[in-house]
Amino acid sequence: MNAQNSINPESITTDLRYLHLLSRSFPTIAAASTEIINLEAILNLPKGTEHFLTDIHGEDEAFQHVLKNASGAVKRKMNEIFGNTLRETEKKDICTLIYYPEEKLQLVKATETDMDDWYLTALNQLVKVCQNVSSKYTRSKVRKSLPAEFSYIIQELLHESSVEPNKHAYINMIISSIISTRRADDFIIAMCNLIQRLTIDSLHIVGDIYDRGPGAHSIMDTLCGYHNFDIQWGNHDILWMGAASGNDSCIANVIRMSLRYANLKTLEDGYGINLLPLATFAMEVYGDDLCSVFTPKTCYADTDYNEKTLRLITQMHKAITVIQLKLESDIISRRPEFEMENRRLLHRIDFERGVLVCDGKEYELRDNNFPTIDPADPYRLTEEEQELVTKLHASFMNSDKLKEHMRCLFTYGGMYLVCNSNLLYHASVPLNEDGSFKRVVIRGEEYSGKALLDKTDQLIRSAYFDEDDEEEKAFALDYVWYLWCGKNSPSFDKDKMATFERYFIADKKLHKEAKGAYYELRDQEEVCTRILKEFDIQGPHSHIINGHVPVKTIKGEKPMKANGKLLVIDGGFSKAYQPETGIAGYTLVYHSHGLQLVQHEPFQSRQKAIEEGLDIKSTTFVIEFNSQRMMVRDTDKGKELSAQIKDLKKLLVAYRLGFIKEKI
Repeated sequence: MNAQNSINPESITTDLRYLHLLSRSFPTIAAASTEIINLEAILNLPKGTEHFLTDIHGEDEAFQHVLKNASGAVKRKMNEIFGNTLRETEKKDICTLIYYPEEKLQLVKATETDMDDWYLTALNQLVKVCQNVSSKYTRSKVRKSLPAEFSYIIQELLHESSVEPNKHAYINMIISSIISTRRADDFIIAMCNLIQRLTIDSLHIVGDIYDRGPGAHSIMDTLCGYHNFDIQWGNHDILWMGAASGNDSCIANVIRMSLRYANLKTLEDGYGINLLPLATFAMEVYGDDLCSVFTPKTCYADTDYNEKTLRLITQMHKAITVIQLKLESDIISRRPEFEMENRRLLHRIDFERGVLVCDGKEYELRDNNFPTIDPADPYRLTEEEQELVTKLHASFMNSDKLKEHMRCLFTYGGMYLVCNSNLLYHASVPLNEDGSFKRVVIRGEEYSGKALLDKTDQLIRSAYFDEDDEEEKAFALDYVWYLWCGKNSPSFDKDKMATFERYFIADKKLHKEAKGAYYELRDQEEVCTRILKEFDIQGPHSHIINGHVPVKTIKGEKPMKANGKLLVIDGGFSKAYQPETGIAGYTLVYHSHGLQLVQHEPFQSRQKAIEEGLDIKSTTFVIEFNSQRMMVRDTDKGKELSAQIKDLKKLLVAYRLGFIKEKI
């Protein structure tokens, strides 16, 4: 049946205004027909590979490596392409070259006696790999990914076969000319970067880019320049977004977390945050205080700082923690609806005896030196503390790099994403114990399920962008802090955050943070199905993808829950978590053949990866295997393209019936 007979002419008159607009882009029958042909062809290409990562926590070297090796996808390509025709060491060398072309070239030059011969072999191998990874894309899409200076040459190499006798000499001459003109290094680097880009079609970051590790700013630099990505905000990301919005409690929390892990690179080197006023204040106030409770976590501190610097970081850590507890009290007092009174504990301290009086019980304090706290008014900032807070606030507000990265987070991020029958969110959708969606009151209105995540998304944006409604912005700023540590926050979902207790109280009963009902119920398939339905997702191949709570593989925990309906892929990217998890994280790869979960061992170092070819050791588990290869038409993008094709066919009918005149 042709386009004219399959489309009701009455629908043409209904959509005529839209079709007139569409005709500006496709002014003739020929133009519309060509676009239909192109789109129909794209629908029959294999589905692009999606790559899922979560809870990166500033581990930029491990992140960069997993991005470069596409969770082992590049290595799998080597085995597919070269099989047993190359030794394992040779395939490993090609992989290292693809991951780190500049550095690998320097190592090769230091040992190789015949570089021209090496170039010839390497270039031929890279062309084969590039042909393979580009085969699932249109020529147009590949062309747009090519570096401008080598675009024509790469196109020739990709789309010509050296097997054909007439083309063999032609291709060899191209490669020989690249070598003889001394452009081999630049060309190899361009080819390797292209292979990295084409191996992964889209990247999903399911939250928590920030905190703990030293390189969150480097990760954001990479993401902001990445070809196709999205972010589902985690609680640590939201904390930084609150800080960038000007919430002083969020600023104090961000600094405290950085000092807790002795990670000052992101703050100082990445965003130019001036911590000198805090250092000066801490030395003056806590100069004679050992501050032993505030000694940083050793996973980063041991290698980066000497003893004197670590002592200063310890003092700064205590100083900002006390300031944070005071600042948070202001929010808790003016927002009683947050029900956060259990976080205000300074007024419950008996300073003379050094005990906390809580629920009729007394708990001895691990640290009872509080020179800036007035027992009669414990939450009041001293003049020096207030001056320090003002300086830190200005430093965050004036960081251009922080503004750039926040814009990226807002542009490409959100509380959740629905993509190709998968529901991505970082932590939870708050539930009651019976599995129903918990109703959360925000400014007098009840929200639950999808509506709650939509509302929190809107408030986070209002806190940063809203300049028209002062009252709305003030509430949103406070609520962003609540999302970091509030019991009904979808990004936190625990009964409390025991910050004070973990620092100052030895009794671990007070350290406990009880998780919300979601974390118990997510093991049940019917609960996950109900959540998916709430977001209009149904079908046997639908999944929820989470991070937030590390999967303790060392204790036998599994990332797959609810009969495979839910996947938790936080396995310990962060070094701070690895002793608990026993591994270094999970990633997820969703390609045209199915869904694969990849379990990673700890990353040694970038240097070892380059010099020794040490890739991350990864174990791949097949979650779902498709007997028939998924095509673009089976994806969300395919639905969009099919809708465009339908509109274009209407335009063709409008042209042929004379409703719209061609613009020849």
